[in-house]
Amino acid sequence: MPVNDPVSRRDMLRAAAASMAALSLPAALAACARDPRPDAQPASGSPPDEDHLRLTSWSSRLRAEQLARAEVPAGRSATRVGELAIGSPYVAFTLEEYIRAGGDPAATEPLALSLTRFDCVSLVESCLAITRVADDTGAPTWEGFGREMERMRYRGGERRDYASRLHYFSEWISDGARRGLLRDLGTELGGVADARPLRFMTEHRSSYPALANETVFRDIGEMERSLDDRPRRVIPTNRIPEVSDRIETGDVLAFATAIPGLDVTHSAFAYRDAAGVLRVLHAPLSGGAVEITTTTLPEYVAAIRRSTGILVARPLR
Repeated sequence: MPVNDPVSRRDMLRAAAASMAALSLPAALAACARDPRPDAQPASGSPPDEDHLRLTSWSSRLRAEQLARAEVPAGRSATRVGELAIGSPYVAFTLEEYIRAGGDPAATEPLALSLTRFDCVSLVESCLAITRVADDTGAPTWEGFGREMERMRYRGGERRDYASRLHYFSEWISDGARRGLLRDLGTELGGVADARPLRFMTEHRSSYPALANETVFRDIGEMERSLDDRPRRVIPTNRIPEVSDRIETGDVLAFATAIPGLDVTHSAFAYRDAAGVLRVLHAPLSGGAVEITTTTLPEYVAAIRRSTGILVARPLR
């Protein structure tokens, strides 16, 4: 935007929100902070009307377009849901709202759900969850949608306390791969092992309100150490063009970083447009809403400060 262009009120509010996010978390995580919105509902409750409408209409759209069939790749169906979500606002820190409201992170974590507002991870999870509930022959339910979200969001698919959530996205991939929710493509795409220990959360304790609880802090530290023998397979930035033709629409992307103690800073779907050009479908803080990038995947990754490449996983039904 030219420097003499007027700044709209919406842009000013968006900039203020981004500044607040950057103050709340280290800059690396501000791009993809996870948290449910204050009015998000647990899976056992009733969703807001707009959320329920989206669950019903998006599932119906997949069925009408023959994208809910078992032979259709899960990623292809999920990106169709992502297309329907374009323009939905980015909202950060919703999964942490219960803690800021005085909730106990050592108790069972409430299941925060939304189909009207997303962060980068919840967009990926929500699109895949709708893909899976649309497979059923009956009408999709909020409870069924919640079960699918829970399966992806928590270690082993079991929701317990704050520490049971898959906070590091590389573990989100490895845990899901072990349980047949997706296939990690790191090795077959020639990924390079990133064996750096993950300690970002415990080394930035003050940025995570839940870690004020000594039990939770200890459990997160144990979780971090348990990942030491599980190196991530990262496709280096300069090698992405070489493997781009093997990346499919709907493959889950995680953008690896050189920031000490951290695995990735953002997550998204790979997306091939009508011309076959590989782009990114995601919920970015910078844009403020779900979008498809105008840049190609290699261009997008190359522009990320301190990027080292991508992790890639293929969703399964």
